[in-house]
Amino acid sequence: MTSAKEVLDSSKYIPPAKLKQLLADAEIEQHSEVFQKLEWDKLNKQIIGEINKVNEENVKEVVVDLFRLNLVRGKGLLVRAVMKSQKASQSYTPVFAALICVLNSKIPEIGDLLVTRLILQFRKAFKNNDRAVSKASVVFLAQLVNFQVCHEIVALQLLFLLLEHPTDETVEIACALLENCGAFLYESASVACNAVFDRLRTVLSEDMVSGRIQLLIQNAFKSRRNTHTSGLSIPEALDLVEDQDKVTHTKNLDDKLRAQEALNEFQFDAEYEKHEGEYSELRKDILGEDSEEESEEESEDEEAEGDDLVKEQIKDLTETELTNFQKTVYLTAMSSINHEEALHKLLKLPPIDPERKETMLVDMIVKCCAQEKTYSKYYGLIGEKLISVNRRWAKAFDTVFEQNYTNCHTFELSLIRNIGSFWGHMFASDKMGWEILSLIQLTEEDTTSAGRIFLKFLFVKMQEELGVSKLRLRLAEEYIQPYINGIFPTEDADRLRFSINFFTAIGLGALTEEMRETLNGLPEEEEEEEEERKRSASPPQERNQRARFK
Repeated sequence: MTSAKEVLDSSKYIPPAKLKQLLADAEIEQHSEVFQKLEWDKLNKQIIGEINKVNEENVKEVVVDLFRLNLVRGKGLLVRAVMKSQKASQSYTPVFAALICVLNSKIPEIGDLLVTRLILQFRKAFKNNDRAVSKASVVFLAQLVNFQVCHEIVALQLLFLLLEHPTDETVEIACALLENCGAFLYESASVACNAVFDRLRTVLSEDMVSGRIQLLIQNAFKSRRNTHTSGLSIPEALDLVEDQDKVTHTKNLDDKLRAQEALNEFQFDAEYEKHEGEYSELRKDILGEDSEEESEEESEDEEAEGDDLVKEQIKDLTETELTNFQKTVYLTAMSSINHEEALHKLLKLPPIDPERKETMLVDMIVKCCAQEKTYSKYYGLIGEKLISVNRRWAKAFDTVFEQNYTNCHTFELSLIRNIGSFWGHMFASDKMGWEILSLIQLTEEDTTSAGRIFLKFLFVKMQEELGVSKLRLRLAEEYIQPYINGIFPTEDADRLRFSINFFTAIGLGALTEEMRETLNGLPEEEEEEEEERKRSASPPQERNQRARFK
């Protein structure tokens, strides 16, 4: 018979239905320490799952799901999860602040604990000159000020501290704070806010910081002149609590505060049943009388789903799940020190569709690359490592390349530039199989303007990384020739001329020497027919053909 300790210490995921059976077999008593520890671990996983999936569109649903959990018992877990997610994805800070605002209006201990820990986190990071963590803490506190979870006195104290001895790092953080809650501060504490801008004016006039930081200060003044319209409004989708229902916590930056780290760890509760009953009543007050029935139904559904998971893995590929997967991939790539660390983390990500795991990940890597302002070789290096894993990954790269080329007419020009450069890097690294290029037929009828732009950036990137001489040698390899015949034709004067004009227009005329020789060696009769066709073409048509490659 399985012992309680074995169940408790198991590091493997156990579906709910199977876990329930194991617990029954292990004869674990209700509300015993082992039972409470298992419930604690379950609560932790549920809270992390909800925080990881929250976004502007589903924040209301996530709030309801969180209230169904015992947040009084798990407030330490909740605050830790929110702070960790916000630090990794600061663009989602308003969403996290809105979520906390709602939870805080019903359970004020949550907001109080979060503000306390953020202040302590900032103190430690500021003392250790950790700019990234300092900035993340300040941005979160600024948004909590916007949502009136935290009193504006903390934001003002932060500004005066950061500008007391200005450096590039401290002024940059101060500008980030003003960007996030400057409008609120100007409205609620205009005198203090004016003093802050007077200090910034001094920093600017006395040339205390670098040119980049001076530009940030100028932008702050510009926003102030525009009455902070860029930071004033809370998005309508996130304005979920009436002003009279908001609970604001007033703390000072130098107060004696306790992080209450013990709340993050399991503690046996001798009155477990009583406290669970108390939260059950609170949940009814918050969500209504039907919340208990809905919670029980969801629990039954979870058990049924767990039973199915024992038999086979079934994934619901909803839009939300796909969005969360893409968000995870992006954050993983952004938070990694180098491409090798990113690869290690990406390969460990749980797939939402095992059959398409490789294709979905490769597609997301390309999309991440496309969103950069300019092409980043970082993504190309990740691609090199991924494609070398096994044949399934190589096939996935072929699939995504075909999708990108076929659908490139739906992309903006800036995206096509980065995507084309990514694939150019992959071919230049000799990791991509050249067979996939056989799908490209470089003719006026078979390509679109977007497709030709895609090819332009692909070959330009190859030329940048290999050089013209090595690129010519690569393209001349006997193994590659059959697959690039559609791009570098060896017959048909029309196709030869079109390809020559294309590569000449994009600055790679050196690749067309063999095609020029082939064109010059065509039979005279065919040349005459071509000349006749050329004379019959109107000048505007010829000009349009040349313009297509520019």
